[in-house]
Amino acid sequence: MIVLQLWLILLLYLYTYQTITYYPTDFLHTLSSGVFSEIFDGEVYKYYVDGEWKKSSSGKSVAIINPTTRKTQYKVQACTQEEVNKVMEMAKEAQKLWARTPLWKRAELLHKAAAILKEHKAPIGECLVKEIAKPAKDAVTEVVRSGDLISYCAEEGVRILGEGKLLVSDSFPGNERTKYCLTSKIPLGVVLAIPPFNYPVNLAVSKIGPALIAGNSLVLKPPTQGAVACLHMVHCFHLAGFPKGLISCITGKGSEIGDFLTMHPGVNCISFTGGDTGVAISKKASMIPLQMELGGKDACIVLEDADLDLVAANIIKGGFSYSGQRCTAVKVVLVMESVADELVAKVNAKVAKLTVGPPEENSDITPVVSESSANFIEGLIMDAKEKGATFCQEYKREGNLIWPLFLDHVRPDMRIAWEEPFGPVLPVIRINSIEEGIHHCNASNFGLQGCVFTKDINKAILISDAMETGTVQINSAPARGPDHFPFQGIKDSGIGSQGITNSINMMTKIKSTVINLPTPSYSMG
Repeated sequence: MIVLQLWLILLLYLYTYQTITYYPTDFLHTLSSGVFSEIFDGEVYKYYVDGEWKKSSSGKSVAIINPTTRKTQYKVQACTQEEVNKVMEMAKEAQKLWARTPLWKRAELLHKAAAILKEHKAPIGECLVKEIAKPAKDAVTEVVRSGDLISYCAEEGVRILGEGKLLVSDSFPGNERTKYCLTSKIPLGVVLAIPPFNYPVNLAVSKIGPALIAGNSLVLKPPTQGAVACLHMVHCFHLAGFPKGLISCITGKGSEIGDFLTMHPGVNCISFTGGDTGVAISKKASMIPLQMELGGKDACIVLEDADLDLVAANIIKGGFSYSGQRCTAVKVVLVMESVADELVAKVNAKVAKLTVGPPEENSDITPVVSESSANFIEGLIMDAKEKGATFCQEYKREGNLIWPLFLDHVRPDMRIAWEEPFGPVLPVIRINSIEEGIHHCNASNFGLQGCVFTKDINKAILISDAMETGTVQINSAPARGPDHFPFQGIKDSGIGSQGITNSINMMTKIKSTVINLPTPSYSMG
């Protein structure tokens, strides 16, 4: 009996430990080796096509560097253009059958994939920790959130796509009631999904879920950093039993297959999240629907009457979570001069409490994704230093790890005032009027999100109307979620709108069937 009780205590401990903390690598490898064993061969992960995991004929691989150790963590296949052609061929054929699959069946499979994804949140979370230095607790949260997103897609898709519309001809002047027009939403065909490194699982399923419920097939080109997490995620769809060829995941160097993918004649829609690459894609892509989110310089406007404790908390959360590597991170603080000193002091007190270190320890600030990214961030910091910005903390860097830095008295002639650092550095620009803050916000080439802090809701609404951004948060830091909210940018921040409902609508087109009736024989005279 004592032995049995000890075993029960051990099992309870392991279950609790799984839900609140992170597993050691060796245990996770044992846990995942059976379920995920078919997706890698020796040291190299396979790519996914026609319902099978395969090795590339190139015989080459792409290394994925651990941002913390700066050593190779994983390797993925370096696929060829010929393999891209094969993927597109399979996707086109599979889509024809999938489009005829009943909506309830599509939704059923999506719910199954969501459950499997959540079941394997720990090993997929480990990949995120190793590939992109995401804190362990946040990595697991991303996977769970992704499962919830897939399930919501299933439900919302059934609702949206299950509705049609009837128009009658005599509703337009000069027409008799001789035509009935039935409209419905049909799939576009093959959707190419390209997510970014910072949320590779969540921003992949935000494209996969809407595409599949709408009746499209899906080709996923994951980012290099984050590719293995995406491969594990795709395997969950494989285990759910989706038809062969419907979902593909092709890895490789962007320089070799990037343009070939985005310009491929078999692609009917591109959904991309990332940076400057999206601009090039939009210029090269053929006449197909594009959904793009390309980054931002999200401004935080702080008025005199704002709750400065609330502002400081949101600046920390908005500017420094995941080391500032989010498109919706606060990127510049525009604060009224009269309250600037007090706000800066409150933020500095909170910055001092941020923990810095490896993602396995759930540090607040972890290494940025690559050495080139760290070098770029350092360049912005050095430019600000040379031009007289006030460093609220000492600048410190070890490898890819950059300590959080709050820069006061930043001026418009400094690069950090306009460029997106994608790191744990945040500039403060002191302003003397609301108009000055709005002007700086709107002078940016970006227009993704922004926020305004004030107790005067009338002023908040007027400022929101004046800010040239896709979304304005009032008394909160910018955010992409909840995932069913519309999410869009203007100017260089993107094309189209995301969010589950908007994505489903964007990945479909209207099909009309007109029933022609004989001309009425009666007269209204």
